[in-house]
Amino acid sequence: MTEREKHIAYLFTAELQFRLASAVRLATTLNTQPLDLPKEWIHGKHRVTYEEIALRPVQADYAAYFLRRSATFLMAVAMKDAIRATVNDPKNSNNPDVRSAYQIARMIRNAFAHAPMLPTWSIDKDCRDRLFEIPNIIALNTKGLNGIPFDWRHYGGPLALFRLSQFVRIKILKDQFTAGKPVTVPVSTVYQQGNLILQKVDAIPAGAMPIRHEPLPDGSIHLGGGYFIRPKEKE
Repeated sequence: MTEREKHIAYLFTAELQFRLASAVRLATTLNTQPLDLPKEWIHGKHRVTYEEIALRPVQADYAAYFLRRSATFLMAVAMKDAIRATVNDPKNSNNPDVRSAYQIARMIRNAFAHAPMLPTWSIDKDCRDRLFEIPNIIALNTKGLNGIPFDWRHYGGPLALFRLSQFVRIKILKDQFTAGKPVTVPVSTVYQQGNLILQKVDAIPAGAMPIRHEPLPDGSIHLGGGYFIRPKEKE
């Protein structure tokens, strides 16, 4: 296996982990994720019991958030390593997409590696007050970022990094992507906008409580957290 092929595999593995972590995060939030753990777990010379490692639902939901975030940042690590291993001097590449992909992945990797629980931007002087962008995929404007807490809005969020990983793997490393086997049909129909989760149901669940709301002048209803639901526009 060549160096390029190894890093293609590493990138795809990181993408798979992100996809799995996203599924776990969603299932945990919807309370459909099993939380079973061994009654007794022995590994090497250590032993733990179920009571020591079992999770309460609120703990699982909290941990699942960080699990998906860690998987997101792992893609940045894999991208930085892949580009550096297969492209000569990516920082000064003649290809602007290579330069941007490398610098974005590297800076996100640095923010995460130095403080994984509370990432903080540490922008090199020669990268400050600059825009690194791959059109329609990701953009990172470093103006004023150095030393401030990491925020998904700075670079576009987890799906921007997922798309960037695919871009690096397919466009830069030239992975001969082929469609895989059909995926399984989802058990439930879910739509997600940011962190807002909407699940289609056949009937109102038992015990659901009606809420009082006052529609805004345009007919929209505030759902909290900056989200609104609006009537479908008439054609």
